[in-house]
Amino acid sequence: MIPRPPGGLPLLGHLVPFLRDPLAFLRSLPRYGGLVQIRLGPVSAVVVCDLELTRHVLREDRVFDKGGFLFERVRDFAGNGLVTCPHADHRRQRRYVQPAFRADRIARYTEVMAREARRLAGSWSDGQEVDITAELSLAAGRSLVSTLFTRLPFTGLQETVEDFVLLIGGSYRRMLLPHRINRLPLPANRRYDAARTRLVRLVDEVVTAYRADPEDRGDLVSTLVAADAGGQALSNAEVTDQVMTIFAAGFDTIANSTVWALHLLAQHPDIADRVRAEVDAAHVGAVGVDSAGVDAAGVNVLGVNAAEADAAGVGASETDATPAAGTSASVDGLELTTRVVREAVRLYSPGWLLTRVTATDTELGAHRLREGTTVVYSPYLLHRQSALFPDPDRFDPERWVGVHPQRGPFIGFGAGPRRCVGEQFGMTESVLLLATIMRAWRLEHVPGRTVRELPLATLRPGPVWMRATRRDGLAPTGAAG
Repeated sequence: MIPRPPGGLPLLGHLVPFLRDPLAFLRSLPRYGGLVQIRLGPVSAVVVCDLELTRHVLREDRVFDKGGFLFERVRDFAGNGLVTCPHADHRRQRRYVQPAFRADRIARYTEVMAREARRLAGSWSDGQEVDITAELSLAAGRSLVSTLFTRLPFTGLQETVEDFVLLIGGSYRRMLLPHRINRLPLPANRRYDAARTRLVRLVDEVVTAYRADPEDRGDLVSTLVAADAGGQALSNAEVTDQVMTIFAAGFDTIANSTVWALHLLAQHPDIADRVRAEVDAAHVGAVGVDSAGVDAAGVNVLGVNAAEADAAGVGASETDATPAAGTSASVDGLELTTRVVREAVRLYSPGWLLTRVTATDTELGAHRLREGTTVVYSPYLLHRQSALFPDPDRFDPERWVGVHPQRGPFIGFGAGPRRCVGEQFGMTESVLLLATIMRAWRLEHVPGRTVRELPLATLRPGPVWMRATRRDGLAPTGAAG
């Protein structure tokens, strides 16, 4: 019998400690076993607290299919996109989306990423106090618009980002409530429905414009609109679902990981100084970055090597991705900066709690699970275990020296057939954003402003207020405008 943690209440189960501090509640579960049974109000689930059992769940995606209380709510606004679709649809959808994230395409995106990073860093004034959570969300949104959806207008971008933030937060609240409550005309439900309606209408308009003028602009929507495998093209609704899914996942993950990295570096000035020395040597943010990801000094500034680029896909059988000119086997420019981002993702994994559902009766560990069982796994939980990461709460970028992230206990971008297709894209942009900001500015926390973890559908930082001090006049070029 799968053990249950103590403290469950009639009707509520473990909902009270989960709502009070969900991260602490998760971290308390491994003491009861590799699998733990919990109940959150009407929802029962099995939490996987063991790395090998988690890898089994992720590897066997036909048996442990996408579903459960989290993905059911995310589908409310993202539809049946690549992140949320069941196994039956995944291979086909991945085949359509994969070309937009090949290494050669990402190398072309890098120039836009660098430009938007300089725009952000150049918009601040010396001594200004900025909420970097809000600033990075907008920067990541602009970059996604410019690289993946080039015809999505910048007009109203802040409102678009705010709508996505509302949906991501709302989906977490809704996943713990009965469906009938979510359908009531309550103020929170009306705001959620209005945000979803606005976003779907906007994306539908973009897809319609691409259909009317199907020129290949080298972005995601062009790839999806042109996709046609055996005469079976994606419908407008399917393209809209992909755009909604990737935009929501992309800007939130990129912004969050960069904010956490800046927060951690402000707490560790010695590591911050080493990062500045590295980016100074690479001239990131001071000169242009060409489409191959190489700056004017000839330094590769992607922070991602060819092996990681290829591994971000689904294997040779599903992609013909080849390393671009800027993805060398040995990255000379931003190795420490990349490790900082990777460590930030380890400590604050955006997908802190994820769900699957068993498609058939199966065994996991020594236990039998019935068809329809909700299975919960947590990168945050695994990444904070001392057996997997020594001194796990310590910020230590050096733990990644000589370690391939896909061969150890790190699952910040998933694992198995449904490993994140946009891993290389997200890592590249986060590294460029961090490097550009660090070269131009010194950031310190504003006294009296507490930084909070917000475990919603993703692990978001609350407002992070920092004071920006210009570094010896090193303003990034091409920043404003």
